[in-house]
Amino acid sequence: MDLQYYWSIFSRRLPYFLIVASVISAASIIVAKALPPVYVSEMTLIVEAPRIPDDLAASTVRTSAQEQLQILQQRLLTRANLLDIANEQRVFADKSEMTADRIVQAMRARTSVKASSRRGSVPLMQISFEARSGRIAAGVLNDYLTLIQQEDVESRTGRATQTLEFFEREVARLSEELTERNARILSFKTENADALPESLDYRLSQQTFLQERLSTTEREIAGLKDQRENLLLLFENTGQVGGTGVGDLTPERQQLEALRRELSEALAVYSEQNPRVKVLKSRIAQAEEVVRAQPDPQPDEEATGNSLLDVQLAEIATRVGVLEAQKSATRKQLDEITGTINRTPANAIRAEELALDRDNIQQQYNLAVDRLSRASTGERIEVTAQGQRVSVIEPPVVPSKPSKPNRALIAGGGSFFGILCGIALVVLLELLNRSVRRPEDLVSRLGVTPLATIPYIATPGEIWRRRSWKLARLLVIIIAVPAAVYVVHVYYQPLDLIAERTMEKIGIR
Repeated sequence: MDLQYYWSIFSRRLPYFLIVASVISAASIIVAKALPPVYVSEMTLIVEAPRIPDDLAASTVRTSAQEQLQILQQRLLTRANLLDIANEQRVFADKSEMTADRIVQAMRARTSVKASSRRGSVPLMQISFEARSGRIAAGVLNDYLTLIQQEDVESRTGRATQTLEFFEREVARLSEELTERNARILSFKTENADALPESLDYRLSQQTFLQERLSTTEREIAGLKDQRENLLLLFENTGQVGGTGVGDLTPERQQLEALRRELSEALAVYSEQNPRVKVLKSRIAQAEEVVRAQPDPQPDEEATGNSLLDVQLAEIATRVGVLEAQKSATRKQLDEITGTINRTPANAIRAEELALDRDNIQQQYNLAVDRLSRASTGERIEVTAQGQRVSVIEPPVVPSKPSKPNRALIAGGGSFFGILCGIALVVLLELLNRSVRRPEDLVSRLGVTPLATIPYIATPGEIWRRRSWKLARLLVIIIAVPAAVYVVHVYYQPLDLIAERTMEKIGIR
């Protein structure tokens, strides 16, 4: 490393270095002094757990703390909210010269929101705002806090109320459907009351009973017809009816004759005032009324000339007629019951379908009522602010001194950056200069090693003039360049505004 050679190069390029370094340093110093003070106000929010344990009464608004913070952050930084707050708090002095998009962009750039996103960490949200005064910064954060709490309450109570209203409508709808299904079942059972599966066992027993009665009636009819044929055959063969005729009488008449014989025997032993005699007389009177109520012999019955035979034939014909009528009525009842039994399987299927449909609606109704009860409890929890909510740990306060800018850091950092840029320009110019200036250059390019090098020997006058010119240039650069920068800052456009617009265009705040 030939330090003397490099120092000579730097000396020759010193004006370029000074121009770049002085421009950047002067601009940094001017910007550091011209930047307005920035006051930063902060507040910290936390998402509190529900005050009532979930196992006792749970809210119907199920949102995790992190999700709730993200929702609040997105709704807070909406265009309408930012414009309203900027106008209300007069955040920008030159608001009349700014467009709505620029105001929104500037408000978002000055707002810093940090929320804890790690699982298991405390759900915190830290919000800060930068403004030209502490009062404005604290006022904006107070408006932010009002919006967050209002949005949190409205969002949770609104969702709880919507849930409650939904289940109220659902319960009302299911109640109407349940009433309609019950009406269908009632109408069906009313129309098919004689063929329902509930009475199937009774109707089957009735069917069996009627079938047995019909069989008995048919046997009695057949027996009476055989008795009539036997009487006629006996009369044709002997000309007499045979016997005393008691066995051929109707059961009612036979009972009446037996009661009379029993009365005669009782009177031979007891008096007429005896209770047994009175009972027998009463039974005889009832039996006589029954016999008198029996119909007379059919007029179309053939007379045989024997009065006893005619009476017996008439009684047999009357009894056959009664049994035939009883048989017809029994068969009719049997047909009706058989028809209802045949309709029972189809009715059972239809009734089961209606009952299943009603049971499904009933289950939905019971579930909706249960959820309505929980929704009512959840809505009450949210209305009374007993559920999960956002609370303030550190409220916004008016800062007593500005937090930004760090003028020493801006001026020192800008000056250091200007020196680096000047050095970089000198290095770049030397890298682009390919001329031969040292013996080493001759050796490396021509492959010839010189015997000796004779430097240029300047006269004292040349040395004095050269040094004077260099000093004049340095003074011009050191004085004129910062002065020009200051003139641009004062009479053309402030450098801080130029820097701000440049950073906005490249996406740096």
